[in-house]
Amino acid sequence: MTRHGRKTSPLKSLSLSKRQWAKIGAVIAAGGLIAGAGFVSRNFYQSDTVQPNTQLSAFSVTDSAASRSAARGNLNGADKNTTYVTVKINGDSRVVLGEKSEMKTVKDVLEAGNITLDPSDTVSPSLKSKVTESTVITINRAGAEVETSDTDIPFNEVRKETSSLPKGTEKVETEGQNGVMETTSLVTRAGNKVVSSNVFASWVKKAPVDKVILVGTGSSSSSSSSSTSLGTTVPAGEMQTWAHDWLLSNGYSEEDFTAANFIINHESGWNPTATNPSSGAYGLPQALPGSKMASAGSDWATNYQTQFKWFVNYCNGRYGSIAGAYAHWQQYKSY
Repeated sequence: MTRHGRKTSPLKSLSLSKRQWAKIGAVIAAGGLIAGAGFVSRNFYQSDTVQPNTQLSAFSVTDSAASRSAARGNLNGADKNTTYVTVKINGDSRVVLGEKSEMKTVKDVLEAGNITLDPSDTVSPSLKSKVTESTVITINRAGAEVETSDTDIPFNEVRKETSSLPKGTEKVETEGQNGVMETTSLVTRAGNKVVSSNVFASWVKKAPVDKVILVGTGSSSSSSSSSTSLGTTVPAGEMQTWAHDWLLSNGYSEEDFTAANFIINHESGWNPTATNPSSGAYGLPQALPGSKMASAGSDWATNYQTQFKWFVNYCNGRYGSIAGAYAHWQQYKSY
């Protein structure tokens, strides 16, 4: 995969990102962490005719030479066939990542970035124009504004055995705190009525803090302690429950789930359409580019199970184990 780029600044401008063809037309509702709704197919653009809008996705950088260099730096860890093109919507800049062989024209870039045009949008250069990494595609959309919202990322309860407490006793070592997922949308209104709201970026603004409970064993022979054991994490929600059960049924341990849950909570908040606005990383594991997860299934853009299986294979392949990826994350805040 890639080095998972962390976001370096709040999404002040239209910081966005995304990927390849089958990306989800997900709208992350302000009241919930995730709400998926359809997706744009790779065959959406059949001509230069502007089509109705369903979703916007891409990540932000300015179009200056220095920023293009920074964008190229963000591709560290991506394969050599990955390229990018800057897209500006209503004056805000972002970069679309894609395969060099599939990003030859403006139309290709919009498909790769899941950028769907409104009928009234103007695009320059034309959809058939050739692009390079120095190309800046400009889209003007009347009456649309950038809006951000925050939603909670639930914390988990982690139970750790320790010989420092009498057997059967428990002690809260760390109180839990919810994290924060920031979602940015391009919203069009008619008076006070929202005509369309298109999610184009969501990232972990603040990672959750686990509630850690020490469980006494009262025995110096215990193999676990609060300082050496990752502990047992209680799954929160459907996705975590599935991931937990899948790991255990495939020979992994409770500590493997604890390590996996920690990484994913910090990378994406268990949002399968999470888009890092600084690096372009995508999905639960923040793959860069997201299309790398296609090796685990063609539904990689929307299916959390496919994404999680890819994540496990990636951890095993690059770090030898999920615990190895966790140890790397603890040291470098990425994996």
